Amino acid sequence: MTGRAAAGTDGLPELAASGLRLGYDDRVVVDGLDLVVPPGRISVIVGANACGKSTLLRALGRLLNPRAGTVTLDGKAIRSMPTRQVARRLGILPQSPVAPEGLTVIDLVGRGRSPHQTWWRQWSRADEEAVTDALRATNMLEHADRAVDELSGGQRQRAWISMAVAQRTPLLLLDEPTTFLDLAHQIDVLDLIVDLNRREALTVVMVLHDVNQACRYADHLIAMKDGRIVAQGPPTAVLTAELVEQVFDLRCQVHPDPVTATPMVIPIGRHHATEPNQQNS
Repeated sequence: MTGRAAAGTDGLPELAASGLRLGYDDRVVVDGLDLVVPPGRISVIVGANACGKSTLLRALGRLLNPRAGTVTLDGKAIRSMPTRQVARRLGILPQSPVAPEGLTVIDLVGRGRSPHQTWWRQWSRADEEAVTDALRATNMLEHADRAVDELSGGQRQRAWISMAVAQRTPLLLLDEPTTFLDLAHQIDVLDLIVDLNRREALTVVMVLHDVNQACRYADHLIAMKDGRIVAQGPPTAVLTAELVEQVFDLRCQVHPDPVTATPMVIPIGRHHATEPNQQNS
C-alpha cells in the first residue's frame, strides 16, 4: 500500500522491543531483537517457518514472557502494566482461534468489550454501539445471529476481526489472519485490515506467509531469519532478490507488481529456467 499518507502519531500507541530473548523450554527462538513499531501504519513480519515470527508477535502481545529484554507499550514495560489497561490499548488475534460450540457471532463480538467492563459497570449502550459498529465495519451485521461454527472460513475470520474491532484498541496484532482461506477471502480480509487502518488510524502488526501479499499491504516490512530482524522498512526499499535468498533460501527474480508497483517475487525452482530467454527453448 505504498503512497498512503502517514497517519498522525498523536494519541497512537507506541510499541517497541529492546534486547528481546524468547524461547520455549531449552530452545531459544529469538535473541537480541530490537524493534520499534511505526504508529498508525501496517507492519508485516515475513520469514521462513520457525524463524520466530509468531513468537515475536506473542511477546509483543504479552502472551509470552521474555527471558531477557523488554517490550514497552506507551513507554511502559508491558509486563508491569495491569491486564485491563493493556487490553484497552492492544488487541491480539492468534492463529486459528476457536469459538465455543454454538456461540453466535454477536456474542463472540461482544466479548471484545470485556476490557471496558467492571463489576459495577456491566453492558452499556456504549458496548452495544461498539459491537454494532464493529459488525458493520466488517460487513457481518447480517450474520450477527448465526453460530460462528456455521460460517465459511472467510466469514469466521471476519467475525474474529469484528471482536478485535469491538475492543476498540488503537493497536491490533494479527498472526497469519489469512491462513486456510482461499485467495478471494485472503484479499477480502487484507482489504478489510487496510480499511480499518485508514478509517481509525489503527496501528497493525501482522504475520503473513505470502511475501507478495506482504509487499502489497505493508507500509513497513520486517524480514526475519533465525530469530533476528535482517531488514525492515518500506517494501520497495528492502525487498530484493538477495534478501529473499538470504531469508528463504530461495532464488528468485523481483519485479514491480503490475497492479500496485510494489515488489513481486517470482521464484526460480530447480526445474525452471534461470534466464527469461531459456523458458521457450
